[in-house]
Amino acid sequence: MTDLLIESQTFEDRLRTVLPTDVDYASARLVDERTEHLSVRRNQMEPVFSEFDTGVMITIWDGGGLGYSATTDLSEAGLTTAVERARYWAGITSGAMVTTAAPTNHPVGTYVSPVEVTWDTLPLNDRIELLQQQSRLLGIDDRIVNWGASLVRRDVDQLIVTSSKDGDSGRIEQRFRFVYPSLRATANEGINTQTRTFGGHAYCGQGGAEVLGRFGFGDAASRVANEALELLTAPNCPTGVMDALLAPDQMILQIHESIGHPLELDRILGDERNYAGTSFVTPEMFGSYQYGSDLLDVTFDPTVPGQLASYAFDDDGTPAERQHLIQDGILVRGLGGAASQARSGLPGVANSRADNWNRPPIDRMANLNVEPGDSTVDELIASIERGVYLHTNNSWSIDDSRNKFQFGCEYGQRIEDGEIVGAVRNPGYRGISSTFWRSLSGVADRDSFTVMGTPNCGKGELNQMIGTGHASPACLFSNIEVFGGEE
Repeated sequence: MTDLLIESQTFEDRLRTVLPTDVDYASARLVDERTEHLSVRRNQMEPVFSEFDTGVMITIWDGGGLGYSATTDLSEAGLTTAVERARYWAGITSGAMVTTAAPTNHPVGTYVSPVEVTWDTLPLNDRIELLQQQSRLLGIDDRIVNWGASLVRRDVDQLIVTSSKDGDSGRIEQRFRFVYPSLRATANEGINTQTRTFGGHAYCGQGGAEVLGRFGFGDAASRVANEALELLTAPNCPTGVMDALLAPDQMILQIHESIGHPLELDRILGDERNYAGTSFVTPEMFGSYQYGSDLLDVTFDPTVPGQLASYAFDDDGTPAERQHLIQDGILVRGLGGAASQARSGLPGVANSRADNWNRPPIDRMANLNVEPGDSTVDELIASIERGVYLHTNNSWSIDDSRNKFQFGCEYGQRIEDGEIVGAVRNPGYRGISSTFWRSLSGVADRDSFTVMGTPNCGKGELNQMIGTGHASPACLFSNIEVFGGEE
């Protein structure tokens, strides 16, 4: 691993030397990223590779204009050139911006991912042997035709320094440690092919080697393989209107697509129209709209220890705190950072985020969670006369206003008269976001509450790929249109 630039006082002094003090507001955001990829496929070790990426984004607000410039040239000359380019663009955009107010705060603070067992205490040979062991547990039957296990470790260190002509300055240091484990088994018999994964790659989070134990990585391979085989002989999912119990690893996709994206304020304001679409949510809905049943409580919570998108400050330097977005089913707050809040006049959160040093921050989901209820999972199952228990997303389709959707899952279990009676294959369901959440009829308690994430949410032009955190218990929805893959 490289030396950490955020620990170099010389480099920080260099940033402060070039950052102007004669403008309304200036910031320099250093991102130093190091990633290791390990993978075993069909019991064969694939090449180990590492990535290193470091750069600085200079941002200048001045005279009602805003300018960005990013560089990997970290010399004083390179940083000075980036500052001059950002000044140039701030001058060009002066008087042409949708919002013109520069930030006024100069935050100071730190954040460090909670790490119990540092990754390097697990030697490379041990990490490889763990993957080979999991691969052997996945490839247990001739009908399993493809399988693999992988681990990705990603360290991201960020330093933001700010200055302005009023003489104030700020400093934010944040150190993120991410772990992304993955398991996958594909079984085939005749024309029937079924795949099971380790939570659809959602069992990821911040921390060290303990993240693997947190999600039961070492014990999951046999279950993944056996469920892939089980699906080969399982009947197709029934079709009809029935109850749908969504497991936490399916709830994260439901939250992400039909709450998270629709509530992004920049999307509501039209910024994403040309690329990722708009939203069925309008500004007038905040404060009164019945988004879901009164069982639905959704929070933006960047304070959850170990969740994928926990942090202390967003990339504009806004302090991050827990906020309700939906409370007792009522829409109360959007997912928008300081700029979108100023434009819309609506309450938002600290979620202005960039995926790297060469992208400006935009409104992004972070940790978006459905709060647990009072029922046990067994009680929810017992309440179902006819329904399906749906696990692990494997396909998604949603219209460009984030309203009408259709999702498929890897694994289903049919429920009859309050009991699980067997597995079903190719389960799917469809609905409309603006009414779907009102059918929420049961929310499981904290015993099923699982903290997960999606590592690859794409948005923005130029595209930004970023991790989002989602946590949820199992949730029951009544009278849902369910279908099988052979519908």
